[in-house]
Amino acid sequence: MHVKHYVAVLVLAVATLAGALGVHADVVTDANARAADIASKYPGTPPAVRIMAIVQASVFEAVNSITGRYAPLRAKITAAPGSSVDAAVAAATRASLSKLMPALQAAIDADYQAALAPLPDGPARANGIAVGEQAAAAILAWRSEDGAAGPDQYRPHAAPGVYVPTLLPAVPHWGKRKPWVLGSGDQFRPAAPPALTSETWARDYNEVKAIGSKNSTQRTPEQTAIAKFWEATAPAVYWPVARSVGNGPGRDVTANARLLALAAMAMDDALIAVFDAKYTYNLWRPITAIRNGDNDGHDATERDAAWTPFIDTPMHPEYPCAHCIVSASLGAVLEAEIGGGPTPKLSSASSTAGGAVRTWNSVGEFTREVAVARIYDGVHYRNSSEVGTAMGKKIGELVAKGLPRATR
Repeated sequence: MHVKHYVAVLVLAVATLAGALGVHADVVTDANARAADIASKYPGTPPAVRIMAIVQASVFEAVNSITGRYAPLRAKITAAPGSSVDAAVAAATRASLSKLMPALQAAIDADYQAALAPLPDGPARANGIAVGEQAAAAILAWRSEDGAAGPDQYRPHAAPGVYVPTLLPAVPHWGKRKPWVLGSGDQFRPAAPPALTSETWARDYNEVKAIGSKNSTQRTPEQTAIAKFWEATAPAVYWPVARSVGNGPGRDVTANARLLALAAMAMDDALIAVFDAKYTYNLWRPITAIRNGDNDGHDATERDAAWTPFIDTPMHPEYPCAHCIVSASLGAVLEAEIGGGPTPKLSSASSTAGGAVRTWNSVGEFTREVAVARIYDGVHYRNSSEVGTAMGKKIGELVAKGLPRATR
């Protein structure tokens, strides 16, 4: 995954999305929107997703310490009677972001002060702040040894003396991180990708070559719009989809704190799992495969020495699709939350599509679009999209079933 940051466009996207949805946010979903915009400024999607997982786990721990509906994630915090939930959410968000993104302290503090401004001074506010800070401290301490700061020991594959590009790939250690819910990063590791001599390989090669090239004449205008939209990978493009459910009627702050924590942990665990697989198999990207199509051993694949994908290729191995696993893990959490009830219209905006808004009538429609988008982008094969989606669904279902349990 890679990130392009357009601050002005993000502001436009948030405003446009709010108007399109008629959003009725509560303190939890409102804080999530602000935190996601800040986290999306981190230079790298996997660390940004981890930041949001820590933020949302902290917010859940803070809210739940006051309302007491669920078992805690990590540590039992005793909240004084009458502690302000609003203050707790603001403090948990600020404390976690401040630790993880100190370079943006001014923006973090501005959001914090704006959130506290409507709350009257007094014990409720002060006690809520104390709860939020304790919650963030507990989650930060828990995740401080998850391996996110592990050494980069990636060894480029090269014959002795032969030049290879010297820019190292992204987060080769990420699959070794300690997950939130998974037993380990390889718990859902898929089978190896299709052999280069297989019909599946030839099918996928020729599809992405035709439809994913920069100047493709076979990609439709709608497919191009989808490709531009999902060039965005930062958290800000995913969280509006979760808030589409959280901002539905009849929900409360505790339910939303739990929902967003589950979604955040599922997406972070999904990236741990996908990078475990990516660096296990080290499958070449379409730009490499197509420019070397005469060396793959398949008669049905023809080389194109000048082929270029629609978007810049992310700096990590191809298999499986990371966007697909993240969207499917989020989708599985949302489906578990919706249950047998009606699905609200899901929506999001994209910084890479000029703030354009897209909507989906079902979770499946959303995850399928993300999967094909990466083929239209020219950076993934269809099999990798299918495998990534299947992995994400398993991870999201596991997280949704696993925690936290209701106590009353």
